[in-house]
Amino acid sequence: MDNIYLLMIIALAVLAIADLVVGVSNDAVNFLNSAIGSKAISFRTIMIVASIGIACGAIFSSGMMEVARKGIFNPGMFNFEQIMFIFMAVMITDILLLDFFNTLGMPTSTTVSIVFELLGASVAMALVAIGADGGNFGDVVNYINTSKALQIISGILLSVVVAFSIGAIVQWISRLLLSYDFEKKAKWVGAIFGGIALTSIVYFILMKGIKGTAIAGESFDIIGGATIKDFLENQVYFIIAVSLVLWSIISYILIAFVKTNIYKLIIGVGTFALALAFAGNDLVNFIGVPIAAYQSFDAWSASGIAATEFSMDVLAKKVPTPTFLLFISGMVMVVTLWFSKKARYVAETEINLSREGEARERFNPNFLSRGLVRFTIFMSRGLSSIIPAGVKANMDEKFKKPVIALPKNKTHELPAFDMVRAAVNLMVAGILISIATSYKLPLSTTYVTFMVAMGTSLADRAWGSESAVYRVAGVLNVIGGWFMTAIVAFIAAGTILVLINFGKGAAIAILLFAAILLLARNYIAHKRKSKEIKAEDQLQQAESSSVQGVIHESADNISAVVNRGNKILTNAMKGLARQDLPLLKKNKKNIVKLSNEIDDLRDNIFYFIKNLDESSIGASNFYINVLSYLQDMTQSLEYISKVSHKHVNNNHKKLTFSQIKELKEVDDALENLLNRTKEAFDSRSFEQIGDILNNKQAVFEMVKQKIQKQVERTRTEESSPKNTTLYFGLLLEIKDLITAMMNLLQEYHNAHDSSVAPATIESLPVEKE
Repeated sequence: MDNIYLLMIIALAVLAIADLVVGVSNDAVNFLNSAIGSKAISFRTIMIVASIGIACGAIFSSGMMEVARKGIFNPGMFNFEQIMFIFMAVMITDILLLDFFNTLGMPTSTTVSIVFELLGASVAMALVAIGADGGNFGDVVNYINTSKALQIISGILLSVVVAFSIGAIVQWISRLLLSYDFEKKAKWVGAIFGGIALTSIVYFILMKGIKGTAIAGESFDIIGGATIKDFLENQVYFIIAVSLVLWSIISYILIAFVKTNIYKLIIGVGTFALALAFAGNDLVNFIGVPIAAYQSFDAWSASGIAATEFSMDVLAKKVPTPTFLLFISGMVMVVTLWFSKKARYVAETEINLSREGEARERFNPNFLSRGLVRFTIFMSRGLSSIIPAGVKANMDEKFKKPVIALPKNKTHELPAFDMVRAAVNLMVAGILISIATSYKLPLSTTYVTFMVAMGTSLADRAWGSESAVYRVAGVLNVIGGWFMTAIVAFIAAGTILVLINFGKGAAIAILLFAAILLLARNYIAHKRKSKEIKAEDQLQQAESSSVQGVIHESADNISAVVNRGNKILTNAMKGLARQDLPLLKKNKKNIVKLSNEIDDLRDNIFYFIKNLDESSIGASNFYINVLSYLQDMTQSLEYISKVSHKHVNNNHKKLTFSQIKELKEVDDALENLLNRTKEAFDSRSFEQIGDILNNKQAVFEMVKQKIQKQVERTRTEESSPKNTTLYFGLLLEIKDLITAMMNLLQEYHNAHDSSVAPATIESLPVEKE
């Protein structure tokens, strides 16, 4: 039986490494987004700075391991076996929960997840122990540190309200003072801003990055023999005042004489500070539990007492963490930061929610987001009526975005926001977390950095009428996910603890195997999704500013739609013939995806027209008509997929052999037609388009004959109203599909004849793999 605990230690070590990977993938959003979104410094430089910060923070994080030992539960109330079961339940839950959020691309708090997992597993273990002893379930409070959970919940609320509000206020004031032409301001203005920002960030490094580490307990003669921790707590105002003067002078020297962009420096230092604080303080969330388990095992092994009788009072003592473990953990975090695609996916969520102008919106608006936007608009109008017109005009001028002269095909390279907002994000986050640390207030790093970014976005007018409901919905989704983290972590850890307690080794083995399967499944699903995004037949928005370019790009989109539409139609026919519900369900998802891509193209029409050359305005009519016909085609395919799935899903009578045979004949004819169409667009052979148009009547005649045959069957032998309705619906929609496609081919053929000489079109390059 003793061997099971050694195996559990090995399993916890492996889980710790995996938890580091998924944890960094989630929390990288905290320290990367401001630098990435502003494009102030290169991505490689950002990663190097963040890596150094993580490495330094990890090595000095020994003093932060107490939360896993005694921060949530009273260790003396449990024996060694119970503690090991708690730790195992926590780690299995944590890795699955964080990986789930990473896969969704939603940032959450690793602190909240680990605390509530420890709380849920401890409560479950306490209830099991009390039940076995026949005690009073009210005694569970003796096992648990109840105040910690209340602190975390209050921390969520404080983070959301305070960080959002302060971020919005500071950004609004900064924009009024600096405007968008901040680089043209007087040198002393940038120096003062740099002094304030760098003071807040450096103080944040001292308070959050160093105060909780082992080195903070060292005393030095230069500060009167006091420890670093005591000096930081007792000399707050002195440190701030000296730092403000010193950093303002340094900023002025750098701006005036070294010609340094002070905003880039602020962003670089801020990124280092948040990475340092993340590793120095949040490392406990990933390896604190396994290290506590290892130290528990070490103490139990030396005692010679049975696992069910050995009290865990030893965890109440402060035990230093071996430096080599911290070093290994730091290296795993750095490697993950460089290679984790999920980290960048999570980062995209915050960047897109705070982006200037339009972006591909991930979240759909809901009644709450619409209500908040309407209320905000109402309040804004009320305030505007009070503010004098001159003051309002002056304020609007400060928020007027400059026109950046870029080539028209380079607009997508613009940063998500400028360096002022990035600097404010880092500065405000640093100040708030420093204050919270000095007063021992429970603010989550993730919650603060995210809500500050959202507040500065709102104040900077990044959420316009075109995007506000989507952005607010996204923020509400993320906040809702935070509360769900606590609830799910508590329930899941408690449930897994109960299973482990009753199933012992067998239950642990099954749960570990299930965890591996779920992680592998999420990894494969995420990889498949990434491949789908990069698929060769993914529709692309037109970026050309000439007629020839639009024709070329449209040909690629038409080829992609025809290819995917061909597969969707064939799968619908196969699914009906075989009564294959999974195939029809998958087919339904594929057509919805295709339809959404075409909707995105239509949403981009405004930018497409704005991008056209004066001599190529005629291309807009062509492009709009092409998109209209593509939408008509997808609507027909969507109807075919929907009714096919509905018929089989409702277990209606199978189509007759004659009906299936005729649908197969129509599908074969259409497949030939669609393949020829795709080949014509792929090769830019417009003579083939003309041939297809000349022979279109044959396909119409075939569909017309099938409809007539079904009319005759209905009058003489057909007995199923559902089958008849389905069959007529399919044929009529196929007819509409052919009509839309022929109209599309005719539009393309006309554009080729009227706009560009055949030789010119055929000389256009064909994209190959």
